[in-house]
Amino acid sequence: MNTGPALVDQEVSDHDMLLFQRLFKRHIGLHLPVSKKALLQSRLGGRLQELGLREMSQYHALIVADDGAEERQRAIDLITTNETYFFREQSHFDFLAKELLPTLGSDKALRIWSAASSTGEEAYTLAMLLDHYRPVGNWSVFASDISTRVLSFARRGLYPMARGQNIPSSYLRRYCLRGTDAYEGHFLVEGALRRKVEFAQRNLTDLDAFDDGQFDLIFLRNVIIYFDFPTKIQVLNAVIKRLRPGGHLIVGHSESLHGMDLGLEMHSPSIYRKP
Repeated sequence: MNTGPALVDQEVSDHDMLLFQRLFKRHIGLHLPVSKKALLQSRLGGRLQELGLREMSQYHALIVADDGAEERQRAIDLITTNETYFFREQSHFDFLAKELLPTLGSDKALRIWSAASSTGEEAYTLAMLLDHYRPVGNWSVFASDISTRVLSFARRGLYPMARGQNIPSSYLRRYCLRGTDAYEGHFLVEGALRRKVEFAQRNLTDLDAFDDGQFDLIFLRNVIIYFDFPTKIQVLNAVIKRLRPGGHLIVGHSESLHGMDLGLEMHSPSIYRKP
């Protein structure tokens, strides 16, 4: 009798952990400490079952093979996906609305980069604010992530209502459409706003492969904590290279650039300015 794929072995061995540590470090710069064995198992275990594999080493052999690029990207998608929500870390958006935008003439074109956009909430939050304060539309939001799966989700712009609990009511009415029938309990970011945000895949450890121009403001939040120190410096220098003089870099509240020689001035904790 066929009972389906065998259950995946529960224990991730030290050897298997080392294999995946090296793989993710090589391809996306991700530092996956040994303490994350349970995360590796929970994120990839379901995919192993789908493929009928019992051991992590079998899956590793599959994704490092010459023809394994598609499955390797799927593994990257699974291991890097993190849940976020609209208007996360509100003070950063207060800085944009109350401090930065009033100092810039409305005729100045403004480019903002959401450099680790995940499922798109940060990028659409930025777009809502910019459309509200600059309705003439002399602005653009570029959003990137390593995961093709979350980028597909972001482009769709359809979210569970819980993700939008911090969206101001006036913005909900203006920019979000309440789902009905099969989409009950969800909302859709309205089409005109979605079309103002460009989503693209970017690997923060390999930015030189693309010419995305210069930005006035870059959000690089809650991502450098996943890199070891040398990779943090590499990524930050590459990102800052794309920041215009006088532009600002914003990192997560739990992240710090202390002790890093990056040529930035601290405006306030987690907000830095390029002279």
